Amino acid sequence: QVLLVESGGGLVQAGASLRLSCISSGRTFSIYAMGWFRQAPGKEREFVAAINWNGEITNYADSVKGRFTIFRDNTKDTVYLEMNSLDFEDAAFYSCTGATEMNFLSSWAEGYSYWGQGTQVTVSS
Repeated sequence: QVLLVESGGGLVQAGASLRLSCISSGRTFSIYAMGWFRQAPGKEREFVAAINWNGEITNYADSVKGRFTIFRDNTKDTVYLEMNSLDFEDAAFYSCTGATEMNFLSSWAEGYSYWGQGTQVTVSS
């Protein structure tokens, strides 16, 4: 059974930074692409970022490009989302997701097979 467990969410002020983590278990982490999605109340789930199996290729939503960084540590079976310059539009429930391909970087949520339970990010003034 594949498990993805996120951590690192919380309440931050606008302009601050936050790092989310997602640890994977139940399969060989290092050969699969990973991603992050988010969903705010009343809005549809939104792609945030994706990273290929070895971390060399990434894909970002335009809304976070230049502010967020996705990276992974395959020795720790963990993918991270470093979020800088957070604003109110970034407040959402963030979920980690795992693909079944090495280089799957799509923004299409249905293309991912595994999902974590998520972590809440709240941005205050």
